[in-house]
Amino acid sequence: PSYAGQIITFTFPHIGNVGTNGEDIEAKEPLASGLILRDPITPPDNYRAVDDFNQWLVTNGLTGISRIDTRRLTRRIRLKGAPNGVIAFRKGGFDDATIEKLKDKAKKHPSLNGMELAKDASTTAPLDWTETRWAWNHGYRRQEKPKYHIVAIDYGAKMNILRHFAERACKVTVVPADYPAEKILALKPDGVFLSNGPGDPAATGEYALPIIKKLLESGIPIFGICLGHQLLGLALGGKTEKMKQGHRGANHPIQQLDSGRVEITAQNHGFVVNPDSLPKGVKVTHKSLFDGTCAGLEVTGKPVFAVQYHPEASPGPHDSGYLFDKFVQMVSAHTKTGKKNHE
Repeated sequence: PSYAGQIITFTFPHIGNVGTNGEDIEAKEPLASGLILRDPITPPDNYRAVDDFNQWLVTNGLTGISRIDTRRLTRRIRLKGAPNGVIAFRKGGFDDATIEKLKDKAKKHPSLNGMELAKDASTTAPLDWTETRWAWNHGYRRQEKPKYHIVAIDYGAKMNILRHFAERACKVTVVPADYPAEKILALKPDGVFLSNGPGDPAATGEYALPIIKKLLESGIPIFGICLGHQLLGLALGGKTEKMKQGHRGANHPIQQLDSGRVEITAQNHGFVVNPDSLPKGVKVTHKSLFDGTCAGLEVTGKPVFAVQYHPEASPGPHDSGYLFDKFVQMVSAHTKTGKKNHE
């Protein structure tokens, strides 16, 4: 979902050899605008493949283009940032006038700066989630004996994030991006999760920040990922900024600042929290070893933290899965404290 409104350029030369299947879907529907490949899509050659990738694209109304020099395009993105682009097809080709119109369309397309996309990626009504992580020879199972209740604010959440919570004895209620704080608290959650999602966090923040601030005032444990991390940073008084080309891929080294431990992580974001803008009492916990940008934060003395990367990455890497354990431990401790205070 974080790729909403964007065209994906694949740098790996062979795309399609794993095929597609319903079990690996991470969103209710694909939100990317298209794709760019070096070579044509290869036929599937995997025992789990149900369908050809090309047919999956057709079924979902997505288009792409191959025979593009993706290394050259990648260098262009690296040096100058991500450009606007149009993928178009017409039998017989295009005349010069049509090409100029397409160029003009690309130039006029708005950038992600100031663009609110989370509502389109979000659920439209609250829903319950019980599906746990995929297991070899079992597929997906259900959480039937939850101990805790997590409300996940959906800005475009990946399904595997929700599965990680269900795996850890949590009942998950997924609510829309603009669901009021009063209604969230009325659900009596043990913790609140701020999901990943697309677009400019400052634009989403126009309606999301008042909600998050009220949740912070309640003292409830809060955990954010990606866009959720950026929104939490804004709600705490920090600022976000657009990156030149962003972080994409599954091999990004992140360092825990307290321990020095390095995690290999999956990332997909074009905005970042400015660490110098964070107020006193908000601590940077992780940094990118590629460019030193803020990759994690927490509120000193409170059960509130977030990371910029994706600890739920499926199929991997799995170095950061401990963050879900950390949050559930916070939830458990807060639940016990709350019960004592009530008594």
